[in-house]
Formats: sequence, structure tokens, C-alpha cells
Amino acid sequence: MYPQDRVYSVEHEWLRRDSDRDECELGITQFAQEELGDVVFVELPEVGATFEAGAEMGTIESVKAVAELYTPVACEVIAVNETVVDTPELINEDPHGRGWLVRIRLVDARSLDSLMDAAAYEEHLRAG
Repeated sequence: MYPQDRVYSVEHEWLRRDSDRDECELGITQFAQEELGDVVFVELPEVGATFEAGAEMGTIESVKAVAELYTPVACEVIAVNETVVDTPELINEDPHGRGWLVRIRLVDARSLDSLMDAAAYEEHLRAG
């Protein structure tokens, strides 16, 4: 169910790395958007903002709750998906595609090694 071309965090974020650079797209998983319900507002960081691994970098508001968005790796934000800011329901419609949130530049590409592949993430969800 979860795309094989990315890694996943225990906080239900995904990262898809550009193969030739230390850059990734970051978004939330199908599981996370289902837990949130209908997303109505997204607050994302500004381009150029830097974060340590585990830091809060934004919020996602749904009709049910407000959830923090964390970065599982140390990074610098290099782009924000303005389409999602203007149309937050894209997170519900396509969380692993058009609903990506930010593009980041990794401080250390090896930090991705600490995250789960799709099979491990699915096992994490089953273990719940």
C-alpha cells in the first residue's frame, strides 16, 4: 500500500529522496491523513528555515484536530508546496503524490538510514 520509493518515520511522515542529490520531498502518510480526517488548513515553514531532527516544522489542521508536522531528519527547507497551502484537501486526496508538503535539503544523507522502508512502516502500523 505504501510507495516503495521512500522512507517513513514513526510520526507518520514520508521522505522521497532525489537520487542524485541530498534533497527530498516530505509529506504525511495515508495513515496520518486518515487519522486526521478532512484537512482544512496547513501551516508550513518558510523557505530557508532550518530544523534539527525531530523538530516541529508546521501544523496540519483538520475538522477533528490540529497535528504538528515534524521533520525526522535535520534539514533546510528549499521549497513549499503552495498548492497544498491553497488547497489543503490535496493531503487527503493524494498524500503520497500531489499532497507533498515541503522539499528539504538534508544536513546528512545518512540520516535516512534510521527511517523505515515501506515494509517496516506497514509492520509498525500493524504492531500499533
